[in-house]
Amino acid sequence: MLYLSTRGHPDRKRFCEILLEGLAPDGGLYLPEAYPQVDAATLTRWRAVLAEQGYAALAFEVLSLYIDDIPAADLKALCEKTYTAEVFGTEEIVPLTTLEDGLQLEALSNGPTLAFKDMAMQLLGNLFEYELARRGEQLNILGATSGDTGSAAEYAMRGKQGVRVFMLSPHGRMSAFQQAQMFSLMDPNIHNIAVEGVFDDCQDIVKAVSNDLDFKRKYKIGTVNSINWARLLAQVVYYFAGYFYATRSNEQKVSFAVPSGNFGNVCAGHVARQMGLPIGRLIVATNENDVLDEFFRTGTYRVRGSADTYETSSPSMDISKASNFERFVFDLLGRDAARTKQLFDDELRLHGRFDLGRDPLFAQAASRYGFASGKSTHANRLATIKATFEQHGVMIDTHTADGVKVARELRQAGENVVVLETALPIKFAETIREALGRDPERPAKFDGIEALPKRVQVMGADAVAVKRYITDHCPV
Repeated sequence: MLYLSTRGHPDRKRFCEILLEGLAPDGGLYLPEAYPQVDAATLTRWRAVLAEQGYAALAFEVLSLYIDDIPAADLKALCEKTYTAEVFGTEEIVPLTTLEDGLQLEALSNGPTLAFKDMAMQLLGNLFEYELARRGEQLNILGATSGDTGSAAEYAMRGKQGVRVFMLSPHGRMSAFQQAQMFSLMDPNIHNIAVEGVFDDCQDIVKAVSNDLDFKRKYKIGTVNSINWARLLAQVVYYFAGYFYATRSNEQKVSFAVPSGNFGNVCAGHVARQMGLPIGRLIVATNENDVLDEFFRTGTYRVRGSADTYETSSPSMDISKASNFERFVFDLLGRDAARTKQLFDDELRLHGRFDLGRDPLFAQAASRYGFASGKSTHANRLATIKATFEQHGVMIDTHTADGVKVARELRQAGENVVVLETALPIKFAETIREALGRDPERPAKFDGIEALPKRVQVMGADAVAVKRYITDHCPV
């Protein structure tokens, strides 16, 4: 299996090369040359694997189609080390809960940091440690977070040999619980940087540093954001698991409603659908920062500036520049790398937008690729959290509420929709109290976390300053 850049760089690389690299040298994102195809017989076999051997065995089956430069026995052991009931709370790893006829919830937030990012990040930490030990190398991870990626990455990488983490977050824009999860970590290989700006500023810095190829090579810079293909690949697995849990036969179709800001989570569903998983529709749910909803409704992709990026009660989706979106557009354009580069490197940089609304290919976003979209507001979130708790006794977080609201709004007659849970409610306690008049349950291990000492460096939105900080904390 070889991987190419969405912007046409001539090199083709194997999995372990792009695992440690992140962005391609031309600023593009890596994708496989072709998606492996899964036929009916394979789906039947994988359904039995999940039922009889568990989630880790299914993960090995999916990942082995994309990873051929790690020995099968080692890859299997990495999956078994990652996906355990001790780490994720249940034997099913991603159990389903039925809310009502045609609407189910896939639990993805039972990992160490109570967010769906753990599903991929725990595997990524083990992959990094394995490959770095095999090479005798070190890696400095530079990441950006709007809330959950940071803590998931730090909990996955803390204490890992050969790995340092430099995590950027928007200063003052995460919940108190999210900040405490990250900033209370005192492990010497973990560095938190609070950037005076919004998430998109953090993401831009990560890309700017990654595009400085000399600096990237000298300081061994890698990424854990979903621009890293390995992380997105790990997320593909829970679409297959959710499908098998939701159906009795492979003749049935399932749609997935996915709260989305950076397009990584739903892009994994796109990959699963391209492989042959019988997904009906991929329903993108945004908050007030509705850049993705605007695209799927109109064909216009319009990046907002910091001043126009709203601070909302589902803060992990306060994103106006969806970095994973380039992967889907590359496929939508028939894998035309030159045109993808022109849109994302030229038009976005010069004009902050591009418009495919009049392109005949745009209709395929819905017809061929199954995408639909909707948005949710703070008032919608409060109403959805309240109704879901009162009607079903299930407490959901603010981002999951965006997914449930849009799923209910767009669900068609006879359609079975699985909403991907994003986080546990405790991470957004203030809004839960507003909606329900009570506090969400708090796992005992997080009692008093907000009062713990914190270690964080605040700095301006400046890639040069971030590079200086990395230089000061990394012996070459």
